[in-house]
Amino acid sequence: MAYSVTLPELGESVTEGTVTRWLKQEGDTVEVDEPLLEISTDKVDTEVPSPVAGVVARIVAREDETVEVGGELAVIDDGSGGEAAGGDRQEPARQEPAQQEPPQQEAPQQEAPRREAPREETRPEPEPARAESAPSAGGDGGGTPVRLPELGESVTEGTVTRWLKQVGDTVEVDEPLLEISTDKVDTEVPSPVAGTVLEINVREDETVEVGGQLAVVGDRGAQPSDEAPEPKPEPKPEPRQEAQPQQETPARQEARPEPRPEPRPEPKPEPRPEPQPQPRQEARPEPAAAPSGDGAGTPYVTPLVRKLAAEHDIDLNTVTGSGVGGRIRKQDVLAAVEERQRSAQQAAPRQEQARPAAAAPAARTAEPAPDKAGLRGTVQKASRIRQITAAKTKESLQISAQLTQVHEVDVTKIATLRQRAKAAFREREGVNLTFLPFFAKATVEALKQHPNVNASYNEETREITYHGAVHLGIAVDTERGLLSVVIQDADELNLAGLAHRIADLAERARTNRVTPDELTGGTFTITNIGSNGALFDTPIIVQPQSGMLGTGAVVKRPVVVTDADGNDAIAIRSMTYLPLTYDHRLIDGADAGRFITTIKQRLEEGNFEDELGL
Repeated sequence: MAYSVTLPELGESVTEGTVTRWLKQEGDTVEVDEPLLEISTDKVDTEVPSPVAGVVARIVAREDETVEVGGELAVIDDGSGGEAAGGDRQEPARQEPAQQEPPQQEAPQQEAPRREAPREETRPEPEPARAESAPSAGGDGGGTPVRLPELGESVTEGTVTRWLKQVGDTVEVDEPLLEISTDKVDTEVPSPVAGTVLEINVREDETVEVGGQLAVVGDRGAQPSDEAPEPKPEPKPEPRQEAQPQQETPARQEARPEPRPEPRPEPKPEPRPEPQPQPRQEARPEPAAAPSGDGAGTPYVTPLVRKLAAEHDIDLNTVTGSGVGGRIRKQDVLAAVEERQRSAQQAAPRQEQARPAAAAPAARTAEPAPDKAGLRGTVQKASRIRQITAAKTKESLQISAQLTQVHEVDVTKIATLRQRAKAAFREREGVNLTFLPFFAKATVEALKQHPNVNASYNEETREITYHGAVHLGIAVDTERGLLSVVIQDADELNLAGLAHRIADLAERARTNRVTPDELTGGTFTITNIGSNGALFDTPIIVQPQSGMLGTGAVVKRPVVVTDADGNDAIAIRSMTYLPLTYDHRLIDGADAGRFITTIKQRLEEGNFEDELGL
């Protein structure tokens, strides 16, 4: 059976790609997800993997040719035709044609107990039927394919970080199968049906496009588990070994010594691939019982849920699961966190005695200290978010001409106003009134007055895009790393609206509940560097934006002030620094100075009484 390999979607604005190099030629064998060719577009260079295992029967698009998205690149033969012929050529070299029949008599006598099941599959089904079952390792034969769902408008692919189920494991409807990481969010992919995991098509740390097949779930009777491990030991000989049984099943029993160890995995499915499943098994629900017996008292718990519970110090034995079969989900842990927070608010005086106000910020950063202490002297693989942060920050510095300008701002009037209004604001709005909404409001107003800062420069087309709306990014420090959430149409919100959106997005970012669309589309970003006491910093721009504003810690210190009569005096004032990193390709130093001055004047005037209802 022939399979057509087409050019997949590589992004919203990508309509075509050019073949830069073929990694396989006609007649070469290829495995599922093994790269076939390299494609270059105006946005990205990438590899196109094979959707099935087989032989490259025909190359349609040659090197340096351009193909539209969805256009045919090559044709893969699953082996029922081309590979069978190749098998016939090799068999006479190994065995004489006259000796092919005696093994058919000897093999059943010697290996009837072991090969009984495969022979039952071979005899009732004709050769074409076996040809269909062969590519099932990369297809959907006999089961329901599990595909990567859409995770947001701008998300086109995801990386498998961990499989929660292995081949042969049973799974319920909506039970998590694996964890997926994208450049915007980490999430679990549930099973669409109940059954047995027949195939795993994408291994850990491999990337798959939206809509790509991840696994196959079906009835326990259809067990391609013998075929699933085969791609691991020897990628190239496998298609030949699969082709031989189609016409010469006994030859496979004698001419292939390697299947001898394969019957062993039938009673013991995982002694051979032990190096890979071992770490996964540690992450699977069985070890959930190991730490203090949580698994014994609770249903299935995913690693993501256990990690979330550990971060918030939640005992899973006290959580009631709302998932299938009483499974504890992320929402259940988050509900327990909210319930504990409500109880903590009622017992606020007692908490203040245990944790003084000055130590409150340190309490959150102190939680992961034991884990970080265990990292000393070790080498660990970087998390997905850390990898993305490393790549994006380096890329940003290489793309644009960044420099930083710092202004000092007197926010005494805002500090006084906030002190007067924060209790009533909290009671009325349900969120705390921090300095950040004031900074955000002043920044949004300044961006409307200075459209060249709320803009993007395209070096390829040499065009400047002046954005019609302000989509304000807010950098959020989470346990998993730094995320930048986006407040869409921030210029249409008042002070209270900004406070609500900042608190909501920050909380959901820290608890991994933010959506991919809330992490993209920003036109300018604010980073609250003062949350940990920093006075100023040199932020790195989020591409393709042209600026990022840092808000330093607000501190009281003596400064020289001038009264209305021109007399100087020393007074205690609430002061802060505002460092602005900007792209010099688009913004000159004078433009940056005028922009920050607009923000400074708005903050120092402190006219926010109307927005606070005072």
